[in-house]
Amino acid sequence: MSRLQDKVVVILGASDERSMGAATARRFAREGAKLVLAARNVDGVRAIAEPLGALAVACDVTREEDLARLADTAVSQFGGLHAAINYSGVNSASPIAEITRETLQEACDVHFIGATLFLKQMAARMADGGSLITTSSLTALLAPPGLAAYAGTKKGVDQVVRIAAVEYGARGIRVNAIAPGFTESGMTAGYFDYPSIPRAFLKEVLLGRLTTVEDIANAALWLASDEAFITGQVLDITAGQSLRRTPTQEEMMSA
Repeated sequence: MSRLQDKVVVILGASDERSMGAATARRFAREGAKLVLAARNVDGVRAIAEPLGALAVACDVTREEDLARLADTAVSQFGGLHAAINYSGVNSASPIAEITRETLQEACDVHFIGATLFLKQMAARMADGGSLITTSSLTALLAPPGLAAYAGTKKGVDQVVRIAAVEYGARGIRVNAIAPGFTESGMTAGYFDYPSIPRAFLKEVLLGRLTTVEDIANAALWLASDEAFITGQVLDITAGQSLRRTPTQEEMMSA
């Protein structure tokens, strides 16, 4: 039997074919999951959902009513909710000396408040245990300059994951995060237009290649499956880069 046969799974952040959400949806579909895919760009979600026989839903992670409706849709359409994964993210980069309230607020709304309310609303619809997964980052494991808003809010929700694991454990709900390394995806595609950037990151990776969206999907599959007897953890999928450092701006932009 497939590892997720008849499991109902919500994936938020699946509107780009190159995204972690799309890769996870494709992987989970092969394992028999009943999928509800969501993002703000519902047309993009439909393009990914339809070939997989999945349901597409419009959802903005910064709107709690959208999150509640997303969870309710999974239950009403498929009769339950067994796993939910949040890949929502916003690319926030600025040195602290130049950072604005708007930059901080956007990162907080998506990565911290949105992720926390995602856990709240999905857990509320899980009747018989389940798996909740959100997305951390290599940047939350290190201290990269210029990424205070991005890394700070990711690190904040890592602690929320630990607290949620304590609060929901008695209900059999596992709560974990995945911390990807520097990964080529829809959100990071612009960085890969400059070959010096992935090359600089690769020098800090212990296992010889950068993380891929398929690596993230495989990690999510394990966490969502009944095989994962784990909760309150941040799963490091950085190929060992978290043991080293992030490259400097000069190294990333060198010829």
